[in-house]
Amino acid sequence: MKLIRFEHQGTQGVGALINNKVYSDPKIATQMEQLLCNTQALNQLSELSDEDNGIPVDEVTLLAPIAAPEKYLGVGLNYADHIEETGLEKPDFPAIFNKQSSCVVGPNEAIHRPKVSEKLDYEGELAFVIGKTCRHVPASEAHKVIAGYTIVNDVSVRDWQIKAPTWTLGKSFDTHGPMGPWIVTEDEIPDPHALELKTWVNDELRQHSNTKHLIFDCYQLVETLSTVCTLKPGDVIATGTCSGVGVKMKPRGYMKPGDTVTIEIEAIGRLSNPVIEEPDTTLY
Repeated sequence: MKLIRFEHQGTQGVGALINNKVYSDPKIATQMEQLLCNTQALNQLSELSDEDNGIPVDEVTLLAPIAAPEKYLGVGLNYADHIEETGLEKPDFPAIFNKQSSCVVGPNEAIHRPKVSEKLDYEGELAFVIGKTCRHVPASEAHKVIAGYTIVNDVSVRDWQIKAPTWTLGKSFDTHGPMGPWIVTEDEIPDPHALELKTWVNDELRQHSNTKHLIFDCYQLVETLSTVCTLKPGDVIATGTCSGVGVKMKPRGYMKPGDTVTIEIEAIGRLSNPVIEEPDTTLY
């Protein structure tokens, strides 16, 4: 099942996308976290589709499936081909960093090229969403706490990324966390480690790999992270990017205003976002 957040006629909701129609009922759920790993709620949404009274998907605006995850974590250097293009050594332990949740935007929302840098890069990635509060989960049981999978663009401002060893600043600019277009439930992706991944900038294919090349897979990441902290429904973990990032192109292939970046992952779909100059905004 595809779980979505959406806006229709000025009202936001959550629901399921089934056969190109949106099915939602606030009596079932008003927040995405209420649907994740909730078999009863998912069955109720499925039953709504039997009545065939859903809203055509082209009449709604799809939003980021998780509005503001409590934890939005990323993994650096997690594809063998990406490590090769960087010239760095294969890590013995996953390099985890934080993206501030204020960076999240949805499908078709604009990515801002910040005023402070032109080194704006894309990173097409598979992400998984936690569905159950959990701690100390072994890798062999990790699939039980994953609600589903989505696409993210781990947009990175490369010069700001290296300003601090945690990478957080360069990963957390506003609008630099495109996510969506939906969450595909875990039962529809029996093997998340065999999915084709592609990223285009405009019509140019920049990234093409497969999640089978992950060094630390989704289940290993759950084990590692849940050893440290309690994972909660709605937490998002981006699993890392493959080779083909703009910073390693000659000349550099950074995103610029007027570009559109599109990421496609097999069994999930496509996430597309335009790039614009950062608008003049001052808030204080």
